[in-house]
Amino acid sequence: MRPLIAPSVLASDFANLQSEVEMLNKSQADWLHIDIMDGRFVPNISFGFPVMESIKKHAQKPMDVHLMIVEPELYIERFREAGAEVISVHIEACNHLHRTIQQIKATGAKAGVAVNPHTSVRLLEDIIADLDLVCLMSVNPGFGGQKFIENTYRKTETLKNLIIQHNSQALIEIDGGVNQQNAPKLVESGADVLVAGSFVFSAADPITTIADLKNLSK
Repeated sequence: MRPLIAPSVLASDFANLQSEVEMLNKSQADWLHIDIMDGRFVPNISFGFPVMESIKKHAQKPMDVHLMIVEPELYIERFREAGAEVISVHIEACNHLHRTIQQIKATGAKAGVAVNPHTSVRLLEDIIADLDLVCLMSVNPGFGGQKFIENTYRKTETLKNLIIQHNSQALIEIDGGVNQQNAPKLVESGADVLVAGSFVFSAADPITTIADLKNLSK
């Protein structure tokens, strides 16, 4: 089974955002990955509701929203209203993770948990059955263009086994440094969704690059 491809809009040309989204509509991309950063949970600020709503006006693919923010529970409903169909919160940012997951599901969105490179996926054991998605950070969150962390392969295999053991339907998403070299091994390790930012938007032909990612990952 080929993975879902979710280009990260953070790496797009913001001066031509509409045309970038229309390009993704024409491509084999499955989701649009939207990174929301608040300058507190991560040392960077991206964009908020107005830009996300503008993307939604043109997007023909589901919006996969990754909240790299503190107190995400304060904004879940608002992100859903802005067009999010998948909402992932960081385990490191949630004091009451189960409650926040149920809050996401109550909006009708799919609920995900993102996990930083230093965080063990075993911490998800008591909640894995409730999740639709686990986003494994394969770089440190906050900035695009970072080098892929090799330990991600082992971590993906561990998470896949945890999902199977608990009869969970959660998809495994890999976010950071994904390219044509590591994509096949990531899928072999158990990944279901590949987030690609710089690799796609810096390519001479992003549409072909997205198609190649799917073909490389069979």
